[in-house]
Amino acid sequence: MNAQHFQYILQFRFPAGTSRGVLHTKPSSFIFLEENGFVGIGECSIIPGLSIDPEDSYTAKLDEVCRLLNEGILPKGIDLQQYPSIAFGLETAILDLEAKGSKLLFPSEFTNGKIGIPINGLVWMGDKAFMQKQFREKIAAGYHCIKLKVGALDFETELEIIRNIRREFSATEIEIRLDANGGFLPKEALQKLERLAEFQIHSIEQPIRQGQWEAMAQLCRQSPIPIVLDEELIGVQSVDKEQLIHHIKPAYIILKPSLIGGFGQSEEWIQLAEKHGVKWWVTSALESNIGLNAIAQWTYTLNSALPQGLGTGQLYQNNVPSPLEIREAKLFYNMDKMWELEKISPQHLKGSYR
Repeated sequence: MNAQHFQYILQFRFPAGTSRGVLHTKPSSFIFLEENGFVGIGECSIIPGLSIDPEDSYTAKLDEVCRLLNEGILPKGIDLQQYPSIAFGLETAILDLEAKGSKLLFPSEFTNGKIGIPINGLVWMGDKAFMQKQFREKIAAGYHCIKLKVGALDFETELEIIRNIRREFSATEIEIRLDANGGFLPKEALQKLERLAEFQIHSIEQPIRQGQWEAMAQLCRQSPIPIVLDEELIGVQSVDKEQLIHHIKPAYIILKPSLIGGFGQSEEWIQLAEKHGVKWWVTSALESNIGLNAIAQWTYTLNSALPQGLGTGQLYQNNVPSPLEIREAKLFYNMDKMWELEKISPQHLKGSYR
């Protein structure tokens, strides 16, 4: 096997605001596995300030992973516990290599183009006019489930934006999900949730920062809005997963495979959640279309009826052209469209992608 990696900087189409700051670019690295004339590709996607992967040693770890693979070490023999994004990238590269570089990792009615995956429309933080513009665009595109980033603007402004939505659309017409990205302080969170509840909010992700189990557990008991754990799952070791679910008792959890270590880790979370009556959905974590494709195909196999958070493929002006496309608020795999991988690939690869 010939293993290599290649870094690629994704450029946002607009400043993407969250309570943790504004994103203009996002780094990704691609792992290429070449064997028997075929090349499998996997994406190692990190979000600076959120991913637990150590940034100062990240490139060195990718070098080490490729060196070990080239020396014949099996993937399961490489320690990636501190590098969940590399674990995800390697896992999906292997799946793609097994699929002879076709990018059809989990063949299904989704990959043959017959069925789309329902997704939510994402409204990013920005000034009031920008957020309202995004919302109108999502409604025009047919979305019935809208996710709004909150927690960075003046709270009264955010309330006004949501109030205006509810004046025009009832909860039966538009489902509103909120994502605070840990933007509320524990001492103020319940009061804010009580004010937001008047607008019939479906759920709110991570109202306070992760790692505050007692405060989050209390919020879950008292909140009039169902609480979703997102960042809370990042970096949690297997022995602590059930303890977290049992102690905090959220209404939902969100699975982001590239932040929590791949599909195996995600499925472990799902099993524990279902054991404790906790619901879940899957969200991409700002990957390019390479990572999004893998996550979407896997998500379809889970048979979830909830809208998923897989609408991020349109965020970048230099994304990898792919068969993924959004129609009627669903993500589809258009078999008539081709992958265009030249700009992310080392020029000296000899193998074929198909």
